[in-house]
Amino acid sequence: MDPAAASPPASVFTLAPNLPFVDALAAGLWEQAGGDALALNRFTVLLPTARAVRSLREAFLRLSDGRPLLLPRMAPLGDVDGDEVSLMMDGVTGKAGGLDLPPAIAPLRRQLLLARAIAAAGDRFAKTRAQAARLARELAKLLDQTQTEMAGFDRLHSLVPDDYAEHWQVTLAFLSIIVDQWPTILAAEGAVDPAQERNNRLLAYAAALRAAPPSTPIIAAGSTGSIPATAELLATIARLPTGSVVLPGLDRECDDATWDALDDAHPQFGLKQLIDRIGVRRDQVADWPLAGGVAPSCPPARTALIAEALRPAGTTEAWRDLGDLDPSALAGLTRIDATTPQEEAGIIALILRQALEMPGQTAALVTPDRNLARRVATELRRWDIRVDDSAGRPLAQTPVGSYLRLIMDMAVQGAPIPLLSLLKHPMAGAGWEAGKLRRQARLLETAILRGPRPAAGLDGVRHAIRFMASDAADKRRRITNPTIRDDLLAMVDRLDGAMGELAAAVADGAERPLSDWLRLHVGAAEALAALEGEAGSDRLWRDKDGEAAARFIDELRDAADGYPPLGGKDYAGLMEVLIAGKAVRSAFGLHPRLHVLGLMEARLQQFDVMVLAGLNEGTWPPAPPPDPWMSRPMRRDFGLPAPERMVGQAAHDFATACGARTLYLTRSERVEGTPTVPSRWLLRLDTVLDKAGLRGRIEADGDYWRGLWQALDRPARVRPCPAPAPKPPVSARPRRLSVTQIETWMRDPYAIYAAKVLDLSALDPIDADPGAAERGEIIHKALDLFVRRYPDMLPPDPLAELIAIGRGAFGDLLDQPGVAAFWWPRFEKVAEWFVAQETERRRTVKPLATEVTGRITLPGPGGDFILTAKADRIDRTPTGGLVLIDYKTGTPPSAKEVRLGKAPQLPLEALIAAGGGFEHVKPAAVDGLEYWRLSGGDPAGSIQVLKEDPTALAAEAREGLEYLIRQFDDPDTAYHSQPRPAWAPKYTDYAHLARIKEWSAGGGGEAEG
Repeated sequence: MDPAAASPPASVFTLAPNLPFVDALAAGLWEQAGGDALALNRFTVLLPTARAVRSLREAFLRLSDGRPLLLPRMAPLGDVDGDEVSLMMDGVTGKAGGLDLPPAIAPLRRQLLLARAIAAAGDRFAKTRAQAARLARELAKLLDQTQTEMAGFDRLHSLVPDDYAEHWQVTLAFLSIIVDQWPTILAAEGAVDPAQERNNRLLAYAAALRAAPPSTPIIAAGSTGSIPATAELLATIARLPTGSVVLPGLDRECDDATWDALDDAHPQFGLKQLIDRIGVRRDQVADWPLAGGVAPSCPPARTALIAEALRPAGTTEAWRDLGDLDPSALAGLTRIDATTPQEEAGIIALILRQALEMPGQTAALVTPDRNLARRVATELRRWDIRVDDSAGRPLAQTPVGSYLRLIMDMAVQGAPIPLLSLLKHPMAGAGWEAGKLRRQARLLETAILRGPRPAAGLDGVRHAIRFMASDAADKRRRITNPTIRDDLLAMVDRLDGAMGELAAAVADGAERPLSDWLRLHVGAAEALAALEGEAGSDRLWRDKDGEAAARFIDELRDAADGYPPLGGKDYAGLMEVLIAGKAVRSAFGLHPRLHVLGLMEARLQQFDVMVLAGLNEGTWPPAPPPDPWMSRPMRRDFGLPAPERMVGQAAHDFATACGARTLYLTRSERVEGTPTVPSRWLLRLDTVLDKAGLRGRIEADGDYWRGLWQALDRPARVRPCPAPAPKPPVSARPRRLSVTQIETWMRDPYAIYAAKVLDLSALDPIDADPGAAERGEIIHKALDLFVRRYPDMLPPDPLAELIAIGRGAFGDLLDQPGVAAFWWPRFEKVAEWFVAQETERRRTVKPLATEVTGRITLPGPGGDFILTAKADRIDRTPTGGLVLIDYKTGTPPSAKEVRLGKAPQLPLEALIAAGGGFEHVKPAAVDGLEYWRLSGGDPAGSIQVLKEDPTALAAEAREGLEYLIRQFDDPDTAYHSQPRPAWAPKYTDYAHLARIKEWSAGGGGEAEG
């Protein structure tokens, strides 16, 4: 006999998607209560989420128009009170004394216990504590999913036959942790998994209701029963004498063939399973009684249009015979295809802002794309409107969360970027007045931390400060003010005082209990957060993110019992993983009529204007995540649902949200420069509208919104930026340049103006890795030392000697893996080639000078002009002539460029050499100019001998230089930026200052925001 036939008939209702769910529900309950404000408290209403409970409460307030009411007892389905269940069972036959439901284990405690079990297996599954914690998080998800579906792990071993791939065998061995060890661990804790605890409560509540049916009404509304235990409770409530179930948007209009063809990805599939579980047919589900004053938000034709667009794939042949659509289906419906997510966010912000122009009108953005939600919230700030993403903000990205992470980054790495990030963080104060620490940090950055990394830790920073204040430092960066030096050292001392104990604990490498690391971590964070007159603990924990961080640390401290000791680096990695799952939600200061919601939070919500955004395939609906544990057949055999069920739930959210009065569907055509595919639902909607001859109708307003967004930041008048043409007075113009700067002067006069007149120089990168320039300097240094040491006769083993000199020139850089792997082998090839050249060359040509400086003075209208040079090498020929050599680790200029005057370095050096301008080099004829390319590739080196007469080249170079001097000694001559594009340098530090892209022919263009 069918059990359903012996039980009371089920009381199941539905509310159409175009009806405001909570308002209609509240009005119906009010009618059932006979309009008695004191009778409502006899009702018990169960809803899917806490947000739905709040919405129903607000619906009653709207219904009563401010009159006092005794509201029904309302609770989320998942939060049924276990103590209440126990009281209900107390006194029921066979259940005297109530129920003893074990509590749920705390999520952090569970993650740490699982991580401990994973780490106990050694390096087999995880090599670090952080990896173990990540795997533990995934194991916890599997536990929750398995227990939610009421599946068991007893079938796990049979899922992986011996002939399966080896990695499945490894997976099975890993999952044995939750099969063999986890039940014992849980029993020792006296707890159960959260999903199992929820199942226990819901099933116990259902059993209690069956054993002792309540005499007062109980209504479960808005749930699709996707959780089996919830479906069991709904089935029980539906057959209670006083029970009712109200379904969200059950489609009773589709034909039986379509209903029978529903699959996991269809929005009605979950409801079909639920009513089958309850034991009712669609035609037995009634409409929820509508009270007066509750009107549909949109025409029924729109609901029919969406249902038609989402019909099962197996029945879409019906579109061939699709008749005319009711024009009212498109009323209030707009689709907008934005170019980029930034444009999409801006348009959505405009739509929400416009909604506020109507008194009392509400609006909401619904999207699973959290990045898009944050963009919209940011765009709304231009009108001083504050909204918050209902999903919250990751704790790790809040000010306090990022501060706690930076504390550990600094303690573990001691590198410039973590140090500066911490010192510039708004929570850091070091006991000074607000702002002083950040000012000192900026000074430390420019004086010490830009360029190569100093020695590790705060002692390395101290040493770097003292060195930069000494005479040995580069004059361009030397700290000449003792006060600045003392202030920087005082800042380092304060930082050391706050973090010294934590940094020392990390440095000693000893393993400590997790609770000890938390104490050190929190202590350092509070000490560094202090301001003058305000304790760090008062600043750190007082705001929403501080409260959330404090709760997280308390929970972690409670969960840490029994976790094995760990080192500082492992603690930092573990903290990164554990804090990642926490969120912070704002509760105050948000706009009361605007909302930004995720899919779960938007369920049962109704707003006057709804924007469904991020409608791209893979975002909405989301792409089913890859299962790290099981293949599709294994999931099916194990009792887990197909990944497409997630798509079906998202489709139901989409279909019900389409019931708003004014509806916008938005998407971005490109995300991060990559073309996107419209959501399958938009493509289906396009197809249906196309068949009905209405294609393009809902996109008609898209141009209006795109134009409005673009006009927001469009200036009233665009004034093209002219190319810069500064004309400083002659007295301010440079009277001294090097031979390499002469080439810059010719190719890009503005760069000389910026460097010599404005005295601007590019800042080195922070924590700079050695680049091509440093590699060239090192090779130059090694060759210079070798030639200086052996100017006449080479040593017995010249290659070994040059390699040894090279090691000294590279110094500590050889400790860097990239330098050792790439630079050093190239230098060895260069050394071998260089020694071979020297051995042959020195039979006739002898080195005369290396790295030698020289100068020559030339007359000009504005006074003497000094040309300086530093020759890489000058050799003496047997006839007494000179050969000038320029080492190039990059590509040397071509002979044509030298002949045309585009690369005047060597000809100008020849001019200086012929005039005796180089130190310790007597005047002599220049017989040759050579470029030695030292690439370390194949070949390792080559010699490019300029065939033109050096004397003629020098004369032409002098003539060209004197012309330049005369031109720029004219006060009317401007320092143009790259006046001849064909001569433009390959790289300049001043392109952004000259704003080249704004006025040059190839400039302009817009980048995606």
